Amino acid sequence: MMNALFRDLQRWVSTTKWSIEGWVTAWRDEKSLRQWVAVNVISWVILIFVGFSSVEVALLVILGVLVVIVELLNSAIETSVDYVSTDRHPLAKKAKDIASAAVFVAALLWLAVWMLLLVG
Repeated sequence: MMNALFRDLQRWVSTTKWSIEGWVTAWRDEKSLRQWVAVNVISWVILIFVGFSSVEVALLVILGVLVVIVELLNSAIETSVDYVSTDRHPLAKKAKDIASAAVFVAALLWLAVWMLLLVG
């Protein structure tokens, strides 16, 4: 029982370490990630002064973080495609464009909710 618990704890520590390494790598290499984080921070500062309810604030924070998550996945897809081949190929372009579109849709959703809350 203790061995299983120790293995689970070790796996959790390893997973945490790899996740932090992934974040550091993405932060260093992905300008878009840094930009989305900056937009989130600016958004959070604005939220302090706008006077939205706690539910509205939570929704906007969640959607902003969702954009960052999707950007991380987009970066992972682009890196994987580039690892397989740096040659231009229609399927590589398709994969990268679709991943980029996911970021765009998430960002549009976030922006739309911001606009609805500001106007409504």
